[in-house]
Amino acid sequence: MTVFRIARSTPLSAEEAWRRLTDWPAHADRVPLTRISVLTPGPTGVGTVFVARSALGPAGFDDPMEVVRWQPPAPGVPGHCRLEKRGRAVTGWAEIHVRDEDGVTRVRWEEDLRFGRLPRLLDPLTARGGQLVFGRAVDRLLRT
Repeated sequence: MTVFRIARSTPLSAEEAWRRLTDWPAHADRVPLTRISVLTPGPTGVGTVFVARSALGPAGFDDPMEVVRWQPPAPGVPGHCRLEKRGRAVTGWAEIHVRDEDGVTRVRWEEDLRFGRLPRLLDPLTARGGQLVFGRAVDRLLRT
């Protein structure tokens, strides 16, 4: 299993952290060799579809995703977004949790990242790589 988790705290409000973490095109500026195209009109909500294209020259793959749960944070209510990966090369899911806790915003990113052709023996390496790449992306998105 390739589930990995990233946990961060930020002085940003829960609403601002949510806005930054769910600005899909902004992720492309933080994930190397990736661009993101949102295929459905905004605003983001259940049913939003976007594609992360990771490539080096002509070699690459698409990672299409759909928002299947969308609950922005509100006073006393944590935010929760779930993405389902709908591609051939990359499958799995990702969840973003944002909550205010005693004046600090807590962020948790959980993801099950699977590359279709990789043997399961490499799952721990895939999870560690995902944790490093997405951990850096989350840090940059939340940077004040």
